[in-house]
Amino acid sequence: QVQLVESGGGLVQAGGSLRLSCVASGRIINTYAMGWFRQAPGKEREVVAAITWSGSGTYYGDSVKGRFTISRDNAKNTVYLQMNSLKPEDTAVYYCAADSWRGAVLRSPHQYDYWGQGTQVFVSS
Repeated sequence: QVQLVESGGGLVQAGGSLRLSCVASGRIINTYAMGWFRQAPGKEREVVAAITWSGSGTYYGDSVKGRFTISRDNAKNTVYLQMNSLKPEDTAVYYCAADSWRGAVLRSPHQYDYWGQGTQVFVSS
């Protein structure tokens, strides 16, 4: 089992930045694919960014390309999401996800087995 705990959410003005962290426990995640997803009220959960187990492959949702960066520090069992140039439409609960898949980057929430509880991000205009 993998337990994931997100942190770093909060309230920020449009144009600002936040860095989300996802700390894993229970297993060493250096062989796990990781992803960040978000869900706004009344909307489906959507992929924000994802990274392969090796870190060699990444994927970004169209709405965050060029603004967000996913990275991983396997020594700390942690995955990060750096969010810059935030917009009000980025407001959502952000979730970290993990899966033991060691192939191509995973883009769909249905492909992940483990989830954190989420951290709320509010971006004011």
